[in-house]
Amino acid sequence: MRAMNIAATGMQAQQTNVEVIAHNIANVSTTAYTRRKAEFQDLLYQSSERVGSSSSEAGTLLPVGTQVGLGVRSSAINRITLQGTLQETGNVYDVALEGRGYFGINLPDGTVAYTRDGTFKLSNQGQIVTSDGYPVQPAINIPVEVRDVTINQAGEVLVTQANGQQQNVGRLELFTFPNEAGLEAIGGNKFLETEASGQPNQGLPTDPGYGKIRQYYLEASNVNVVQEITQLIAAQRAYEMNSKVIEATDQMLQTTNNVR
Repeated sequence: MRAMNIAATGMQAQQTNVEVIAHNIANVSTTAYTRRKAEFQDLLYQSSERVGSSSSEAGTLLPVGTQVGLGVRSSAINRITLQGTLQETGNVYDVALEGRGYFGINLPDGTVAYTRDGTFKLSNQGQIVTSDGYPVQPAINIPVEVRDVTINQAGEVLVTQANGQQQNVGRLELFTFPNEAGLEAIGGNKFLETEASGQPNQGLPTDPGYGKIRQYYLEASNVNVVQEITQLIAAQRAYEMNSKVIEATDQMLQTTNNVR
């Protein structure tokens, strides 16, 4: 019976839904993580009587047809690119983006990756790098003996030297994309450009269409735990209901087999 196969597609879809929700909850404390949302589409339909077809020799038309759907499938896992809340850390090289944009980082193979994770550090050569040691683009080097480092909202990195003089040693740049959800996640809070995302537009913090920098802050995950738990319960109940359909179909088949 078709009902058993249809319900099986529903169970598979809800399993994917639960996996996406589990991934969101697992990353509730991940810096600048953006929650994912599973999306679904109904499958093909089988028609025994097509709507609008002739129903008699007189040429009358069927106002409605007879279509039976074949279930559901996962169509996409969308990334919800909403701003996360900013959390104060007190660390000099922690910066958060308030508004649109991504930091550019150089990978060892020469590829440019993009991230909103501003957990920056200093390398053994005094260069600003990510937690994985990848240099921020453009390269910014901090002199050895400085009393203070300030990163203003425009992304300018200002150092105060021992004699009290202030020096501008570089400026952070930002990148935006026509379709941020089209970026390819490669783990480690990093993304790669794709044809779906479009080519990056390079700009400076506080420019029109770009965010601003907040030193001593990090962007938290935008996962709402209460919302995720609610969706998890709904997905679990949908999974159970589809399993009940399979049980009911099995009982119907058993009844048919017992007919003498």
